[in-house]
Amino acid sequence: MIVFETSPQPAVRAGEEDLGGRRVAGRLLPYGAEPEPGSLRYDPITRKFPRRRAEAVVTVGPASAEAWREAALRLPPGPVLVGPGSRAEEVRGAYRAAAEGALAAGRAVYLLDPPEAGLPRESAAAGTAGMVALCSYAAGSEAAFPELRAAKARGLVCGVLFPLIPGWTAEPAAIESLVAEAAAAGARAATPLVPEADGEARRAIVEAHSLVGEAADTEAFFALIHHREWVAAMIERLPAVRSRCAARGLGLLPPRPIGPREPAGNAAASARLEEHAELDALAEHRAEALRAAVRWIDESGRDLAAVDREGNFRRVFPFDGDVAAEVEAALRLDVLRPVR
Repeated sequence: MIVFETSPQPAVRAGEEDLGGRRVAGRLLPYGAEPEPGSLRYDPITRKFPRRRAEAVVTVGPASAEAWREAALRLPPGPVLVGPGSRAEEVRGAYRAAAEGALAAGRAVYLLDPPEAGLPRESAAAGTAGMVALCSYAAGSEAAFPELRAAKARGLVCGVLFPLIPGWTAEPAAIESLVAEAAAAGARAATPLVPEADGEARRAIVEAHSLVGEAADTEAFFALIHHREWVAAMIERLPAVRSRCAARGLGLLPPRPIGPREPAGNAAASARLEEHAELDALAEHRAEALRAAVRWIDESGRDLAAVDREGNFRRVFPFDGDVAAEVEAALRLDVLRPVR
């Protein structure tokens, strides 16, 4: 049994997290931090399936966009993530309030698995350019990404994220099916993720698979997941999977939203550096330098394209020449700027 308890205060999580290669500065949690019981939704932040539970108390945030706006203003600079949603959204309205509040705060917003009832009202449609809907893989669902079509129909830019699991979603036929579904439903990007593989994560994978796979496969799949070291193989498979995504015209990282009060050039520069760090074969220290530069750009609060036009960019940017050149290229290429 699920018990929904209303809280007058928004639940937030401040601090940097990785969302398929994109930096998230904080999170608004309209239905609390724990996955809803019965969910088989893959979590792209923890990179795990949730363990199934029969009972839980779900804390529901306020249905006030103003309360969520104030909460979003207190988070560190950079894009924020709203979600996950809940089957109770049509009654409770907390997800929509959080989404509209984050946008009203001027933030770039990722909507994680937005329920249709939680999508911004038509009256807020002009602001949806600052939002990107990201739909994660749902095991056992009729559609692999259940919220995708509704979010796309509302005019949102969309992406999908899915795990690479041996003997299941990482097999060629499964990948082709997932990528084809994403493209057909209007996703702009498809991001494969290598799952966590600690004991709890492996148990959750087997549990999720048992509900969607053939009974005859259960024992072999259990042995594969629990008794083999498969993470390195999934990492090695990433380039081939990304090639399949690109062949369908899909981007490889989630589209990066541009907040209503965020300079478009800054967003473009952050997006470019994130893609370079995530997709190119770089030494770890080099990738970390790029991610640190993304953090600096998000926190700068200055229109860096204007600074660049004045000829002062290299005077204020504290990173080396190669990183600075990457940022300058993004600031000067209009085509990279809007997700709008």
